[in-house]
Amino acid sequence: MNGPVSDVPAALPMPLDDALVRASEEHQLPGYYQSSVRPLLRDPEGRWPSCCGGGCEPCAQTLIRVALRALELMGTPRQSPPPE
Repeated sequence: MNGPVSDVPAALPMPLDDALVRASEEHQLPGYYQSSVRPLLRDPEGRWPSCCGGGCEPCAQTLIRVALRALELMGTPRQSPPPE
């Protein structure tokens, strides 16, 4: 036996636009902020902003959570740890 077998099919990767919409919905990020997430998706292993503690709306941490989820949905999760 080679390991556990599941009846549940693996989820197929989503296209970028669909993944961004779904991740935004999951994190309650209004659609008009999706353009702020796109640069993170274009450079998933690059330097990302961090929270400045200034009460920005949306907070960089929210944008990062949406980007991480979108990358996951696309089947291309970030390899390096995101900034804290």
